[in-house]
Amino acid sequence: MNQTSINQTAQNQARARVYRLLSDLFAKEIDHQRLTCLQSSEAQAFFDLLATDPELAPEVNTLQEVLAGLNDEPALLNLAADYCGLFLVGGKQSANPYASLYLTPKEDEEQPLLFGDQHQEMMALLMQSQLQVQSDFPEPADHIAVILAYVAQQATRLGDKDQQAFIAQYLDAWLPEFAMRVSDRDSGRFYQALARLTQTWVRQDCEVLSA
Repeated sequence: MNQTSINQTAQNQARARVYRLLSDLFAKEIDHQRLTCLQSSEAQAFFDLLATDPELAPEVNTLQEVLAGLNDEPALLNLAADYCGLFLVGGKQSANPYASLYLTPKEDEEQPLLFGDQHQEMMALLMQSQLQVQSDFPEPADHIAVILAYVAQQATRLGDKDQQAFIAQYLDAWLPEFAMRVSDRDSGRFYQALARLTQTWVRQDCEVLSA
């Protein structure tokens, strides 16, 4: 039995599903097609399962409430505007979703670089795993959606120690600051709940993997 088969457990498959969901929600605005999927009975059952964890429940419940209220075009457009203002438009009022902007040494923070070291490191890791950023996603490889998707891919391939080391360095190290920025700048409720959920989930996952 190879290492990949050993790691193909039900727990790791469930972990991968959570990481894929988080990645998808950070990757782009929610449109009508994705909203239909997120409002489906299957998706709601998965949200309900996540909400059985007391630490995750408040943020999961907020996501479900917002999704349930997206019943007309203006509501969906307002959520898209929140996404754009937070993640697509640079500036002090945004919460840029790139690891490099949070992991840059303090003395260099006046000129943080996109497509810098973290991007190059992620590109190398993606190539090693025979993965790549999709051509319709023109973002640096250190975008939170890319990193979360990579973790989802590796959840059933790598051992716990290797996964924990990667998650601690590439996600857990900067998510608290990112979640704080989103919470401070989000004019709605959805993305600040998503950011806090991601931060808590990743912290918990690191703890479990290192146990």
